[in-house]
Amino acid sequence: MKIYITHNGITLVGKAWEIRAKLKEYSKQFDTVQEWIQSSEMSLHHQQRTSKKNGIHTD
Repeated sequence: MKIYITHNGITLVGKAWEIRAKLKEYSKQFDTVQEWIQSSEMSLHHQQRTSKKNGIHTD
């Protein structure tokens, strides 16, 4: 299963049962898809800042 997160949406690719299970899992953490996207963006920005501090480039 793959999850693609963009600034305006989320695409889930996989078998129907995998997607249902993943949506159920994330519904316990987030009330809306927008919250999920914002959380993922913040996590990505944090990883990029940490990598730059350590001399690792993620471009």
